[in-house]
Amino acid sequence: MSDPVDRGSRLRTVLIAVIAVGLVLVGGGLAVALGLGRAEVPTAETVDAGFSRDMARHHLQGVEMANLALDRSEDPAVRGLAFDISATQTNQTGRMQGWLSLWGIPFTGGQPMAWMGDGGHSGHDMDVEMDMEMDMDGLMPGMATEEELAELRSLSGSAFDVEFLRLMIRHHQGGEEMAEYAAEHAGLAVVRDLAETIVESQSAETALMSEMLTARGGTPLPAP
Repeated sequence: MSDPVDRGSRLRTVLIAVIAVGLVLVGGGLAVALGLGRAEVPTAETVDAGFSRDMARHHLQGVEMANLALDRSEDPAVRGLAFDISATQTNQTGRMQGWLSLWGIPFTGGQPMAWMGDGGHSGHDMDVEMDMEMDMDGLMPGMATEEELAELRSLSGSAFDVEFLRLMIRHHQGGEEMAEYAAEHAGLAVVRDLAETIVESQSAETALMSEMLTARGGTPLPAP
C-alpha cells in the first residue's frame, strides 16, 4: 500500500501542473483581451520575451522549493509562507508563459539574461558580467544547485526550515535584479507592471524571511 504522504505529494504535483497549464492558456487569453495581441509582438531578443522566459524558469525552481516545504516543514509560519510563494509564483509563471505562447516564442532557449545587455552596458562588459553571474551549471543568480536541492530534500523539521529560508532568501534576491531591470526597460506596460509587482512582493517576502531565519537561529547565505 502506498504511503498517504506520497499520494498527497503526487496529487499536489498533478494539481499544480494542471493549474500551471490553465494559467498559460488564461494568460494568453487575457493578453488578447488586454490588447497585447494588437500591439507589436516582441521578438525573442527583447527584454519582454527574455524576462518572461528567464523569470518563469527562475520562478519554477522557487515553486519546487516551496512545495517541498509544504511536505517537509512542521512550522505553520513556514508552511504558510511556502503556500503563498507557490501560489503566487505559479500564477505569475502561467502569465509569462501565456505571453510567450501568444508571441510564438519558445519557453526555453537563448542565453539566460542576455536581454539585460542594453540599458547602458556595452556588449563586451555585459558578457564579462554574465560570465561572473552565471555559475558553471548555467543557473541564474540566486538559483539553488542540484546539490543544494538534494540536501534540502533530505532534511525535515527545524533543520529543513532553516535551510529552506536560507535558499529562498537568496533565490528572491537573485530574481529581484531581473525584475528591476524589466520594470525599467520592458517595452510593454503589462510586462513592466508584473516586473514591478515581483520586485515589491519579493522585497517584502525577503524581509519577512530574514526575520524568520534569525528567529530560528539561522544565518543567511551570501547574496548572489
